[in-house]
Amino acid sequence: MLRALGHPLRMLELLQADGPATGLGKRVGESSGTTSWHLRLLAEARLVEEDTGRGNKRERWWRSAQESTRMRAVDFIDDPDLAGPLNTFLRSSLEQRYQAETQFLSKLPRWMDRWHNEETAAMSAEVEAVIDRYRRDARPGDDNVITHWSTFPRQARPEDPESPAEGNEP
Repeated sequence: MLRALGHPLRMLELLQADGPATGLGKRVGESSGTTSWHLRLLAEARLVEEDTGRGNKRERWWRSAQESTRMRAVDFIDDPDLAGPLNTFLRSSLEQRYQAETQFLSKLPRWMDRWHNEETAAMSAEVEAVIDRYRRDARPGDDNVITHWSTFPRQARPEDPESPAEGNEP
């Protein structure tokens, strides 16, 4: 499962965010053979499944088998066979978050008139309150901890005419 998650195509995240899809190769810039291989690997790990209610014999649709993916690195860190896949997964996840935030910032002017979300502000305030509950004076031997929290809209599927994609004004 960890090896499947660590693959740089990151199709699982697309399926989780956008729902069932076909033709993922075009969206990730890879051949259908490469994406088919990766989808089969994800399916073997029970992370995705074929959406048999859609498509036809020539067109296979896939969906995520769960809404989100969570793991604890500590559960894998002591297994030398998984050190490489764990490192790949963690780095790939970090790069994906960086790309999403960078993409949002590059399109910030297009989002400003459209995205004023009170629910997100309330959720962020709750997360900050939880973090504040754990703040305390430093003790000998403590390590400094960095907490990263960001909320921002993400571009919907490229074919969505309502999305503030390149060339589409909100």
